Amino acid sequence: MPATPSPADKFTFGLWTVGWPANDPFGDPTRPALDPVETVHRLAELGAYGVTFHDDDLIPFGADEADRAKHIERFKAALDETGLKVPMATTNLFKHPVFKDGAFTANDRDVRRFALRKVMRNLDLAAELGAHTYVFWGGREGSESDAAKDVRAALDRYREGLDTLAAYVTDRGYDLRFALEPKPNEPRGDILLPTVGHALAFIGTLEHADMVGLNPEVGHEQMAGLNFVHGIAQALWHGKLFHIDLNGQRGAKYDQDLVFGHGDLLNAFFLVDLLENGGYEGPRHFDYKPARTEDITGVWQSAAANMRTYLLLKERAAAFRADPEVQEAFAVARVAELATPTLAAGETYADLLTDRGAFEDFDPDAVGARGAGFVRLNQLAIEHLMGAR
Repeated sequence: MPATPSPADKFTFGLWTVGWPANDPFGDPTRPALDPVETVHRLAELGAYGVTFHDDDLIPFGADEADRAKHIERFKAALDETGLKVPMATTNLFKHPVFKDGAFTANDRDVRRFALRKVMRNLDLAAELGAHTYVFWGGREGSESDAAKDVRAALDRYREGLDTLAAYVTDRGYDLRFALEPKPNEPRGDILLPTVGHALAFIGTLEHADMVGLNPEVGHEQMAGLNFVHGIAQALWHGKLFHIDLNGQRGAKYDQDLVFGHGDLLNAFFLVDLLENGGYEGPRHFDYKPARTEDITGVWQSAAANMRTYLLLKERAAAFRADPEVQEAFAVARVAELATPTLAAGETYADLLTDRGAFEDFDPDAVGARGAGFVRLNQLAIEHLMGAR
């Protein structure tokens, strides 16, 4: 399998990723800003499928209607020229000082109303550009002081906001569904809905829960010390993996947004294996930042690196699954047996109580002494990942 991307791979990038000018809390930008039109053309040349955006990535905050229309028309023309799609869009509810205490959960009611209007306006544009997923990252929905935020009331307002926007989308017949993006902290000290599990529980309370799912990000779950593959597996199990953000992260620290695979490579290997074999059909979206050390050439090299790494991992995962020795190791480890129901078809707990083999004649000492074979299986995965097999 050649590690050369094509639109069939469904690789997508946000305008804010390659377009990041490399400023950070401790330093000024090291690169000039990128024109979104140039971004569209360069991504198309690299073999990407699509591009995504926040409203403010495309249209400067506060632009009047005439300027807004010009920005949109230039962007649409670039999409038409390249064939790039817009599978997802989102709203910037974190950069402007008005959102310093949140958007949907700001204590100030006027801010909450402004945030809803800002999202509605961009939902119209997302639908116009053919997006099918709308992401909500609540980066400012949280607090630094437990005294300053009534979290129960904040969750009420969060739910109210999403219910209102879901009604807006439904009433206008837009083919859009929502995806919540969890993150534990940064920029707020503590962010609401910090992990996949928190977000799944919250979704169940929504009026339009059927149209709301998840957009988990590698670095965000790993910042919380969690296994991203486990989180994605649970999202798939719930039928709620609507979108995914791929990048690299090394440990529970600040959000690094490294190139995909340039962090926990083994976890990335198993993630690609899961995405390719677990029924996910959506875009493979890269939400990363080109390193601050790089010039504009390095920006496009890093964009290509995301796609190439994914394809190489996909190739290695396929070889791992096809290896007869791996198949034998799976059997020894009884991996497939977990899919067999513990109770047989039609069996009840009363039947279980009469099965002496399940308890009276079961030998826990003998079974407890039996090796599971997991280390061998993991070593085979590592050898495939390293190209040794």
